Parts: sequence; structure tokens; C-alpha cells
Amino acid sequence: MLRVALPSLVLLWSLALVPSLSRADVVGAINEARQYGCRPSAPSKLRENTRLDEAAQRLARGESMQDATRKAGYRAMSSAALQVTNVPTDRDVLQFALKRFCTQITEPGLRDIGAYRRGADIWLLVAVPFVPPAPADRQAIARRVLELTNRARSQARRCGAERFPAVPPLSLGPPTLERAAAEHAQDMASHNYMDHIGRDRSTPADRVTRAGYKWSAIGENLASGITSPEETVNGWLGSPHHCANLMTGRFTEMAIAYAVNSSSTGGIYWTQLFGTPAASRR
Repeated sequence: MLRVALPSLVLLWSLALVPSLSRADVVGAINEARQYGCRPSAPSKLRENTRLDEAAQRLARGESMQDATRKAGYRAMSSAALQVTNVPTDRDVLQFALKRFCTQITEPGLRDIGAYRRGADIWLLVAVPFVPPAPADRQAIARRVLELTNRARSQARRCGAERFPAVPPLSLGPPTLERAAAEHAQDMASHNYMDHIGRDRSTPADRVTRAGYKWSAIGENLASGITSPEETVNGWLGSPHHCANLMTGRFTEMAIAYAVNSSSTGGIYWTQLFGTPAASRR
């Protein structure tokens, strides 16, 4: 199983009290720093998000960033909280951001910003939104995961302490193998868990047999919290057990499925099944 913890960061700065700013002034200063001061290549402007505005208000009440974003209904792949006390002018906010927080406000993928002001203090949240692949992308995602998996299998590599030679490519398995993967991914997403043992105590072998897949060898990789095929396969390659499954030469077929539940712990759950049909037994 591969779990991804969503990163978060909380930062605080304080300057001498001078005339206060509106929320729009501060958001504008952050966007100006992103576009014109922090890096040569200008990123797009952050979009003010009303749910992040609410989360920033919850931060001001003393809630944690995780609780604040969850209660506001905003799911992030990563986020940072910036608290400005004794609010300076917008020009000073810009200069301070350039000096101290370029890394945080130009993180790749950042799209959204929320703000809340109380008196002379401002709370800001910047976030990379959780954007899972759409159900309609299922076939394209499967082909991409297969491509990345076979690219990895084409090269000898070490999975933990074990060395694996290059092995032949896999093909996409039949609907029975895909159905077993999809049912387990959906069950994990619907019931907020990640485990090779299903809620009915089924093993991967039990599930593919139940789906009608006749096999001589079966393996399974799981992941959660990752939204792209590239990150998912790279994560498996970085984990000895998952890497070993991926590099096992006796497997000839693969199926991949994902299911999304934005209110669950992982948000998205992946099941990759490896199989060798019974007729392929040597």
C-alpha cells in the first residue's frame, strides 16, 4: 500500500503597525510577488476561493489548518498558511513576501488563495487544489499506467535489497481483471480504508476469482492520495514491495482502477492488479 500525506505549512510574520489593508490589497500583493518578483517565469494569478476564505476565518479562531479546510469543504493536495500580524502596507507585504516567502507562494501547482482579516491581522491560505482524474478518463489513465509500468519493466532495477532484471511488457487484462480492480478501489473509497484485505475479508486472489478471472499468479498494488499516473507509478517504484510486484516477470497482464471520494481520508484510491492467466502456466 502506498499512502501520500498531503503536505502543509504554517508561517507567521509580524511587522510594525501601519495603516491596515483590505483583503484584496493583500491578495494583490501576493499575486504581484508571484508574477513579477519571485521567479523569472511568471506563474498565473492565484484565484480567490470562498471556501479558503472561510478556512482562513477558521484559522483565525484557532482551528488547525487541516480542520479549517475540511470544515470549509476545501480539499488540497498541499497548502500553506501565512499569518500577517500588525498589517503593513501592501507594498511592504510585497517586499516581505519577496524576501521570505517566494518558495511558499510559488510552489508548483498553486492555484487558490483565501484570506480573512480581523483588525490589524490577516490570515492567508494558499493551496494546490485536489483535482482527481474524471471517470471519463478511465481508459486513457489505464493506457498511461500501462505505458509507465512497461517502461519501468524494460530496465533492470533494484527494489529495496532485491535486484530485478528487465522483464517483458504487460498487456491490459480482460474485463474480469479490470472489474476486480474497480470493485476494490470503489470499496476502499466508499468506506474510507486502504488494505489488501477487503471488508469482507477477501484477498486479491479471492476478488479476481469472484470476478471470473482464471489465474495462475496474482499480485496487487494499492495507493491513495495521488491524482496522476506518473506520481502513482513513481510512488510504487520507490516502495520495495510495490516495485517487486511491478518487476515480477511471471506476470503477463495488468489492470488499473481508481475511485474518488473527496470526503475520505485519501480522497482517491488506486488498485493495480497483476495477473497471469491459468492457460499461461509453464
